[in-house]
Amino acid sequence: MTENSTNDTPPDRLSVNPRSEFFDADKLQRGIGIRFKDRVRTDIEEYCISEGWVRVQAGKSMDRHGNPLTIKLTGPVEAWYEDLGENPPVAKA
Repeated sequence: MTENSTNDTPPDRLSVNPRSEFFDADKLQRGIGIRFKDRVRTDIEEYCISEGWVRVQAGKSMDRHGNPLTIKLTGPVEAWYEDLGENPPVAKA
C-alpha cells in the first residue's frame, strides 16, 4: 500500500463515543460511510471491519450514566471516507 492509499481508507475500528479508546475526531470529521449487510447505515455507534460487527443504539434506552444502550450486530462491514467523492477506496474484510 502506498502512503496516499492508507490515508484514503478508514481505520479498522472506530467509535463515535469520545470516552472510547477507538474515538478519533479527525477521522470522524471527514465523514465515514458504513455499509453493513449490503445496506448503507447512518446510525452506527462503533464498527470493526476485521471482526465483522457494528454497534447500534438500542432504541431510546439509557444506562445509569446517561449513555445510550447499544447492541452488537454481526455481518460484513465496509467503510469509506465520504469526502473522497463518487468512488472512494473501501475498507472491507
